[in-house]
Amino acid sequence: MNTGLRITAFAAALAAAFGAAYGVGNAVDPVSAEPAHVAHAGHQDVAPGHRGEEAGHGETPAGGLQISEGGYTLDLDTSRVKAGEETELSFTIRGEDGRPLTSYRTEHGKQLHLILASRDLAVYRHLHPKRVAGGAWSVPLDLPAAGDYRVFADFVPAAEGAKPLTLGADLAAVGEYEPEELPEPSPTATVDGYTVTLDGSLRPGATGTLGLKVAKDGRPVTDLQPYLGAYGHLVALRAGDLAYLHVHPGGEPGNGTTEPGPTVSFSATAPSAGSYRLFLDFKHDGKVRTAAFTVTAGAKASEEKKDGVVHEEGGAHQH
Repeated sequence: MNTGLRITAFAAALAAAFGAAYGVGNAVDPVSAEPAHVAHAGHQDVAPGHRGEEAGHGETPAGGLQISEGGYTLDLDTSRVKAGEETELSFTIRGEDGRPLTSYRTEHGKQLHLILASRDLAVYRHLHPKRVAGGAWSVPLDLPAAGDYRVFADFVPAAEGAKPLTLGADLAAVGEYEPEELPEPSPTATVDGYTVTLDGSLRPGATGTLGLKVAKDGRPVTDLQPYLGAYGHLVALRAGDLAYLHVHPGGEPGNGTTEPGPTVSFSATAPSAGSYRLFLDFKHDGKVRTAAFTVTAGAKASEEKKDGVVHEEGGAHQH
């Protein structure tokens, strides 16, 4: 299994049927930016995007902003649900011929990962639906607040040479709605008695390292449990359009070198400058928890060597 950064469609700007992870915390302006191991965009061993290529002006392409890509379409059975009531969310991935896709490659323990987030980034779910007869997918869903949501389907078709895809579609939760303000940056987030500290920077067009250190009752947690084949999973969503960045840590449990905490490290590249919300899923004492952070990616670094020294200049073109 590849473990690395996945910037699938930041729609790749995208809790589980077997265990929903939901978390809201406060977060941090990045503080350091030394690259470590390069993670992959989505499930690939490349930096940004599915193809690892740069979009115009040398920018990292954003993902998850399209309902159709590569000949596949995310078809939601319903685009409206009622807030505060459990419902069954069902959808189908369709090919160019309109037929349901029924053959998937297993990635990180599942054939399809479903991410759901509110437009104000106050609600986050990492879901793993079940495939039912006819090729459709289904998962129980109970949204706590009314408003606009984005659903991201993260998968790889089993066809030879198929690339990882993240397709996104809008979902409305009916009810009285008042959007929340994006939490201010903070270096720490708390969830269920755990404190997670973020160290590192998210930089547009350049790889940066994010280190997330987990502690409980003031003591470092050194016995994190594997969750989907890793000690942590990180999803980043860009404020404004919910462009989606899926990040996985370097190393994996049982390889003889990766420690089970307290720090889980990731390499990531932002598609543009701006504000992002990071959601870290980690498992301890048999339960998956989610810590959330707000970070700001600054102007894209333009690196030049002068007198043997690398100089960085700002000047990112934004999407």
